[in-house]
Amino acid sequence: MTTPVTPALAAAPNAQLETLLVAVERRLAALGVALQEHDAAGIDLQAGELHRALSSAVDRFASAARSGAVPASLRARLALASGQVAAQRESLARATAALDRAIDVLLPRDGTALYSTYGGADRGARSGTIQA
Repeated sequence: MTTPVTPALAAAPNAQLETLLVAVERRLAALGVALQEHDAAGIDLQAGELHRALSSAVDRFASAARSGAVPASLRARLALASGQVAAQRESLARATAALDRAIDVLLPRDGTALYSTYGGADRGARSGTIQA
C-alpha cells in the first residue's frame, strides 16, 4: 500500500531546497562584501563556504530534479545564484590579471627574459661562442 502524498510531505523537500538555496545566497552576499572591502582573509573564507554551500545545494537539487520535485521559483533562484557566481568569478579573474600586470610593471623580473637582441636570453652573456 502506498502512502498518500500530503501537502506537508510534499513541502518537506521544498523546505530543504529553500534552506540550501538561502545558504548559497547568503554566502554569495558575504563574498561580495569581502570582495568590495578587499578583505583577503574574508574572501578566502567566504569562497570556501560558498563552495561547500553550492556543493550541497547542487547535490540536493539534482536529486530532487530526478524525481521532478523542484519548483520553478527555486530553479530560477538557483540559476540566478549560478549567474552571480560566474559574474564574481569573472570579476575576480579581471582583477587578478590587472594586479599581475601592475606587479610586472612595478617589479620587473631580473634575468628571466626569454629573448634578447641576440636571440635566447642566455646568448648575450656569452661572447663569441656558438651553440648547436
